Amino acid sequence: MEKTDDQNCQHRHEEDNPKSSPFDFVMKQFQGKKCAPEKRKEQPSAIKQFFKGFDFGKSEGKDRREIEETEINNDGADDQSEKEDLSVEGNADGLSHLTSEAESPSGEQRFNQFMEKLGKKPSSKNLDLNNCALNAADITELASLLPFLPELEEISLSWNSCAGGTLKALTAQLHHVNLLKVLRLNNCRLTAEDVISLGEAFEIVSQLEELDLSWNSNIGGKLSLLTKKLQEACKLKCLKITDCNLTAKDGESLAELLNVIPNLEVLDISINKNIGCSMKVIAQDLKNVPGLKELNLHMCGLKQDSLQGLDTALQHLTELRKLDISCNRELGGGFKASTAHLASLKNLEVLDLHQCCVTEEDMTVLSQVIPLLSNLQELNLSSNKNAGFSSDPLLGRLRFLPKLRSVTISNCGLGEESLSSLAEAALHLPELEILDLSWNKCVGGNLKLLLGALKLATEIQVLRLSSCNLVAEDLALLTSLRQDGHLARLQKLDLSYNNNISDEGWAVFCQGLGAFKELSELDVSLRPSSCRDCGPWFGELLAALTQLPALAELAMQRWALSESQRKQMEGFNQDNKRNIRLDC
Repeated sequence: MEKTDDQNCQHRHEEDNPKSSPFDFVMKQFQGKKCAPEKRKEQPSAIKQFFKGFDFGKSEGKDRREIEETEINNDGADDQSEKEDLSVEGNADGLSHLTSEAESPSGEQRFNQFMEKLGKKPSSKNLDLNNCALNAADITELASLLPFLPELEEISLSWNSCAGGTLKALTAQLHHVNLLKVLRLNNCRLTAEDVISLGEAFEIVSQLEELDLSWNSNIGGKLSLLTKKLQEACKLKCLKITDCNLTAKDGESLAELLNVIPNLEVLDISINKNIGCSMKVIAQDLKNVPGLKELNLHMCGLKQDSLQGLDTALQHLTELRKLDISCNRELGGGFKASTAHLASLKNLEVLDLHQCCVTEEDMTVLSQVIPLLSNLQELNLSSNKNAGFSSDPLLGRLRFLPKLRSVTISNCGLGEESLSSLAEAALHLPELEILDLSWNKCVGGNLKLLLGALKLATEIQVLRLSSCNLVAEDLALLTSLRQDGHLARLQKLDLSYNNNISDEGWAVFCQGLGAFKELSELDVSLRPSSCRDCGPWFGELLAALTQLPALAELAMQRWALSESQRKQMEGFNQDNKRNIRLDC
């Protein structure tokens, strides 16, 4: 067994002070060890002490006196020796204590070891432990380290599903990190006890600006346990409670919360289908957060009356930058009476209305309101199938929104006239980066209508034409545009589900594909219900890949590659030191 430092220290002490025999004692006294010069005359010599028991003719009385004197002197020497031994032992104990302290890791060292164990880089301000498979022991250890992190500003523990039920240990130590500004606990399977502990902690973390509790279904029905503890005029700026199974009662608690968080800028309560019933109450208190910049109500079970209350609230939200009310199917038909204040959002940059069952009457109203949003950059109207027949006026008026960067109108049932209106408006959209026309069958054979717009779209990076009934001529148009110097910045091209394109059409396309130097993603997959042999054009594709240094993903689902073609693809990656992910 290896000796400890204390044992080694004691062993060294014993080596310096070995057990002495009577003869050794006499010799040390003879050598004068530990004897003060002024006392040496008063002490009998060591030789005399050694021969004290022999009779050299001295009187008995004198011998007795000398023996008594010797015993007294020996007792004094023994006391002195004991004191010296105690002193040495005391010094040894002190040295052992200092050695123990020196070996004990500091708080900073413990923190660094903890982070290293989890494969994370330590930071005194940002604690990022997302998706680290943390367990109860890890959370407890982390809690013990918080006293050593007084400068900590961010804690991210998201996607640690085993953290649920353990937060009490952590929240009990949050008073040590009173500079904390960000707390993210997405998908941690928080329990009712965790919710209570968090609520109590809100009284401590007065500097908190961002709280993200998304994807914790047990919060549903218990939101009041969190909100009632938030202090008046707290500094919270961002609150995200996505998919937390919130109830109508939680909606009322949220409305009350809006009265004490005047600095709120981001509110995300998306994917809480039951909260729509209390949207009227929430909308009434939105006036208390006039600095709100993002409002996400995606899939919240909103109905037409919800939209009316929301529209009234919009007049107080002049700073709003993003409004998402998508995937609320019961809103359809409600826009015609609830868009009076939408036009007042002069700072709005993102408007998402996809899958809202927008009707023709709704489109008529929206075509008058949306063009007034002069700062709009992203517009999503996808999956409103009934909008197509009446979308001409709106699409034509997009010309009045020169800052538009993204137009997504997939699966809207567009007709050829609507496509022509969009093509004409796109001539006035110089900053367009994303254009998604997928699932609009009218595009097939009519892509030439967009020829002028695509020539002017120098910034376009994403073009999605999935399931558009494209034909070989449409693909030839794309390659000719690139050869003429257009579409130079295109990075993502989706041509999937266009089964009508012949092998010859794919071959011509692949011959010109190499000109798209910045292309990183290409999708040429077939429809799920189909399967087709990959013809000779595969060789043209491989040749083009050598000229596409940025390409990282190639989707070819349901194209049946032969064994030889698969080996060619594998060999291409190896020979060219590429790592193109082939999805087929």
